[in-house]
Amino acid sequence: MKRKVKGIIDRFEGDIAVVEIDRKTHDLPKAIFPKEADVGDVVIIEVTIDKKETEKLRKEIEELMNEVWED
Repeated sequence: MKRKVKGIIDRFEGDIAVVEIDRKTHDLPKAIFPKEADVGDVVIIEVTIDKKETEKLRKEIEELMNEVWED
């Protein structure tokens, strides 16, 4: 499942891009934006759930929990 949101780059603070989305600011890694991104640019941010990696992580956590709770 994918979700896209529009935001406006408000400013950069070091390695952080401050992006306004729905009238709230969010600190995001500057590295995820194209190098030419600039203050005032409207950006589209897409979020996708990686089901394969999620399942892999759940299995790893379950295995660790089983190791901890073994007698």
